[in-house]
Amino acid sequence: MVAGYGFVLPTMVLFVLFVGYPILHTFYLSTAQWSGFGEASFIGLDNFVRAAGDPVVQRAFLLTVGWALATTVLQTALPLVIAAMVAAVPGPVSVVVRTALFMPGIVSFVVSGVLWRLIYDPNFGTLNAAIQKLGFEDFNHPWLGSADSAIPALLVVAVWQGVGMSMLIFFAGIQGIDPGLNEAAMVDGAGVLQRFRHVTLPSLRFVTAIVLALNLMNGFKVFDLIYVMTGGGPNNSTQVLGTYLYGLAFGSASGSVPQLGYASSLSVVVMALCTVAVLFQMRLSRRAGR
Repeated sequence: MVAGYGFVLPTMVLFVLFVGYPILHTFYLSTAQWSGFGEASFIGLDNFVRAAGDPVVQRAFLLTVGWALATTVLQTALPLVIAAMVAAVPGPVSVVVRTALFMPGIVSFVVSGVLWRLIYDPNFGTLNAAIQKLGFEDFNHPWLGSADSAIPALLVVAVWQGVGMSMLIFFAGIQGIDPGLNEAAMVDGAGVLQRFRHVTLPSLRFVTAIVLALNLMNGFKVFDLIYVMTGGGPNNSTQVLGTYLYGLAFGSASGSVPQLGYASSLSVVVMALCTVAVLFQMRLSRRAGR
């Protein structure tokens, strides 16, 4: 017993120092007014009341939730279908396809953001250049500079980078399905779609719950991709909670004076959304295990 606690103690100490304490301190700062200098003054729930009435926060909250839902659906449905298709092809081809789809996932969001920002550039970007070469000059567009196209353009990048990892998780789950189930379904005359619906999907309930929760949580935490590609613009049309609280904390969204207390209150909101994602995953996992 003592030896067990001895092995766990170093990890617990590091967790308390680098995870537990920062979380508790963030909760404290969310109830304070602090610029990062001097003493923080306690103001209770004023930061949360201010956030509730801030039109930028309201828009960022709705966009954050919408982004999380959209990326969760796209990065769960597409990888599931792709994994089922890849699992049905011969070994060497399957390996090549899996590797090609997974490659974007090993690139950081910052690098991906810089790369795709160049692709979307309205003046010398490869996307508009390709459109011109195909003879569709009228479709040239400032993809990231227009409020109408910025979010769809960002979603393309998020899905491009996130599909590979979810696909591999689903592929591993499909490999674990008892082959006898598919063989029995084939003997009964079930086609490809019927086997997918009645054998593959029910067998992947637990895996699907994990993928849904991971994608939902990553959607609520989105920051780096949007910050690198648009910075929340144009005109706050791509501003999510992560980018807005970063601007508040370091002054770029609040003039020259950082508002760390107000930014911390938004961090608590993001933490609450991530907690919802965890509870959602736990509920789905329990239902899948029945």
